[in-house]
Amino acid sequence: MGRQWADGPGKLIVRTGGGGADAVTVPLEIAGSYRARTKGLLGRDSVDGAMLLSPANSVHTFRMRMPIDVAYLDRGLTVIAVVTMKPWRLGLPRLRSRHVLESEAGAMAGWGVRVGARVEVRVDG
Repeated sequence: MGRQWADGPGKLIVRTGGGGADAVTVPLEIAGSYRARTKGLLGRDSVDGAMLLSPANSVHTFRMRMPIDVAYLDRGLTVIAVVTMKPWRLGLPRLRSRHVLESEAGAMAGWGVRVGARVEVRVDG
């Protein structure tokens, strides 16, 4: 079951409560094309919400201006790892990762993005 998204705006929904009733909605930029994934957050001083790179199983922070949180997601959009990366680092590929979320460092903890959490992607339009 391969997911494929086009470049553009969307929303990231993070389920925070038991039973899935409570959720946090975060502005999302989707980078589904090779060109958009390659650029990612390079050259930015900040990001409003998060960026989804798909497909992806690793990232780097060469030429980045800020530290970022990186969440690796499996096929079902379950978080399998979350790390904070400083600029000029190379992340190790995660074998089960199919998608990667990026945000400003510290943001994901506030949204409830942690190992085992499931997220949802909604495309604006």
